[in-house]
Amino acid sequence: MARVVITGANKGIGLALARQMTERGDEVIATVRKTSGELSDLGVETIEGIDVADDAAVARLADALEGRTIDVLINNAGILTREGLHDLDWDAIRAQFETNTLGPLRVTRALLANMTDGSKVAILSSRMGSLAQNSGGSYAYRISKTAVNMVGSNLAIDLKDKGVAVVLLHPGYVATDINEHSGPVSTEESARGLIPLIDELTLEKSGTFWNFEGDELPW
Repeated sequence: MARVVITGANKGIGLALARQMTERGDEVIATVRKTSGELSDLGVETIEGIDVADDAAVARLADALEGRTIDVLINNAGILTREGLHDLDWDAIRAQFETNTLGPLRVTRALLANMTDGSKVAILSSRMGSLAQNSGGSYAYRISKTAVNMVGSNLAIDLKDKGVAVVLLHPGYVATDINEHSGPVSTEESARGLIPLIDELTLEKSGTFWNFEGDELPW
């Protein structure tokens, strides 16, 4: 049984990950800004008031978890808006950078004391952050996900001596609130693909980028 911390676990992919990992016997700690009925029904430990873009909130999370080993940290929390070149919203770009890029870095650094040799960090990125597969548009989201790929790559290097492996994961085009449930992949299907990739993560694979179907992605 692993102790797993999941950010943004009150809905969407985070909730599906929490559900499936709980069902198989893992100890899940869900961090959320505000809990949901579905999350409450899982009966997992929930830490509310955690906005990954807020330094003080993340510090409270570290305090709440002090002295407890984390086997797997899943940086799932994220936001999405779809500005194009001609309707750029600078505030929206900054907000996505704070949550999608700095959020995983902020949380991971705050919880480093909880990680030991063999711990794992998973960052939910997106294929939209791939330079090789870029199709334009969605400036804010793409920028934030390309940047978080560098965050994950850097963490993989800096945490290697600590024995902590890091992986970047594309969950698929998942039907969630942030895309008005337009995606063809269900949250449960995405979680079923992501969990084995986290399970199989080793230091040899640290710093790599995969989709939920098990294919390595280009940067």
